[in-house]
Amino acid sequence: MLNNSDNRICTRCIMDMSDPNITFDEKGVCNHCHQYDRDVALLGYKGKETELELKKLIKEMKAFGKGREYDCILGISGGVDSAYMAYLVKKWGLRVLAVHVDAGWNSEIAVENIQKMCKALGMDLHTIVIDWPSMREIQRAYMFSGLPNLDVPQDHVFMAAMYAYAKKYKIKYMLNGSNLSTEGILPNAWGYTATDFRSIKSVYKKWGRRPGVFKKYPHFGILKYFYYQMTVKRIKILNYVPYSKKEAMKVLEREFDWKYYGGKHFESRFTKFFQAYYLPEKFHYDKKRAHLSSLIVGGEMTREEALKEMEDASAYPREEMLEDRDYILKKLDISLDQWEKIMKGPCKSEDDYASSKRLINLLVKGKRLLQIRRQKG
Repeated sequence: MLNNSDNRICTRCIMDMSDPNITFDEKGVCNHCHQYDRDVALLGYKGKETELELKKLIKEMKAFGKGREYDCILGISGGVDSAYMAYLVKKWGLRVLAVHVDAGWNSEIAVENIQKMCKALGMDLHTIVIDWPSMREIQRAYMFSGLPNLDVPQDHVFMAAMYAYAKKYKIKYMLNGSNLSTEGILPNAWGYTATDFRSIKSVYKKWGRRPGVFKKYPHFGILKYFYYQMTVKRIKILNYVPYSKKEAMKVLEREFDWKYYGGKHFESRFTKFFQAYYLPEKFHYDKKRAHLSSLIVGGEMTREEALKEMEDASAYPREEMLEDRDYILKKLDISLDQWEKIMKGPCKSEDDYASSKRLINLLVKGKRLLQIRRQKG
């Protein structure tokens, strides 16, 4: 754990040495800020140029959807990004299949937000409920794994279910709420991708209790994933607009009586606990630092405002945190003694388990090079 005197904080955002791979230039600006600038230049909103690309993309989706039931598919969680995305695409006249994947951790606010949005927009909603006994066992295994990214079992099943539905309804375009404005900064060292099913199987082989759990758990291997990548166009649609989280929330609250849930990804009760308590306590980093840094470089807040918010513990009072802990442990059949051992146990990384990391890194680099060539060409 870093002592305050040993820590160094970026002079532009608030990323610090809790990221072991962070570097600073001569002005004290971190590598994440520089990478953000490169990403924005390549994939960010560029005014009229991007608006023309968006019009072309909408026309393309409508043309492909002609004679079909839907033009596109999107995942909706009840959070800001996915809710505002649903609002936009409906306004653009696209016929949308909204899919919500229930992995057992929805907050009541999230469920209400989804229902309000889809009803008001007249949007077809399909809710996929993941088999809880299977989900519980895989999630439980991750709790014992010593890994930082405990959301991998949820994130993988979300993607797998979405791709399966896109294939079922012959939909080519999948709209994704990920965006540079609110997620432009996130250290690779703080977690591992959820696309690596080999890694998930390795974790479960070590820490799982029961056989056969993957039979009812939607999943994909690397080859199937890249088949999906070739046949389904996954679009980060919020990068095509001048997206502002603050303005989006105002629109959602005004138009749909949408309710905020207190933090990035806090629409999931499990994610809230693991990000706001497990990671800071066990790994000594706080994802809120990266989320706020994204808002700083995106112009949503000042560095001073972000530093002040880092000191504010009111968003997750200890009483609520303990209530969530007890709820989660009971639901996952983990005792308090086991939890103590989990928190005191060694911190692991994906390299401590079998994975397809090298292959995934090569494919990601290849995809990025292709994006750069298309941008230049």
